[in-house]
Amino acid sequence: MKVLKNLIAQVKVLETIGHTDFSVENLTMDSRAVKENNAFFAINGFAVDGHQFIPKAIEQGATAVVCEELPKELTEGVCYLKVDNSSEAMGLMADAFYDNPSAKLKLVGVTGTNGKTSVVTLLFDLFRKMDYKVGMLSTVVNRIDEDIIPSTHTTPDVISLNALLAKMVDYGCSHCFIEVSSHAVAQKRIHGLQFYGAAFTNLSHDHLDYHKTFAE
Repeated sequence: MKVLKNLIAQVKVLETIGHTDFSVENLTMDSRAVKENNAFFAINGFAVDGHQFIPKAIEQGATAVVCEELPKELTEGVCYLKVDNSSEAMGLMADAFYDNPSAKLKLVGVTGTNGKTSVVTLLFDLFRKMDYKVGMLSTVVNRIDEDIIPSTHTTPDVISLNALLAKMVDYGCSHCFIEVSSHAVAQKRIHGLQFYGAAFTNLSHDHLDYHKTFAE
């Protein structure tokens, strides 16, 4: 649970309607998952515009709404935050909500057309063999050292991503290796994260570039 005014400290808010001095229990961009005292993000996606679900989110208990366009009808007791880009605001607020987990471990992103899963898995296995506690986020599976967590996307949404990184920090992980798809970059799923290093891979051409040392 975090106070809303603290969550938006790094967010460029264009307009605020309502007060921000209250606690938020969770963040979500899925109106179906909204519960009491949640912050809802209206994301203008490729197929669906989340702004149309603002009334449903409020009906289910959302007390804060982050949006790019304010709804015509406002509900008393709800704080509306108008921003340039809801996805970017969500990344910054998720980072703050989970206490900046990407800054507390060495986050390494692996991107490229082919071979992302292979490289992430190899790095995860290599560092575990060197007795590091590490995490892995991939298309196939998510791992927090020995614990296995089912994977639903190549790169999770930024709220889920920060939640997973926070669990890794709590577990004592020193590194996390994550697949970063081009869709994830375009959809701002990694916005607000602090990367320690990155690798570009295209194994179809036997090519792998390391842009920073992964371990000190």
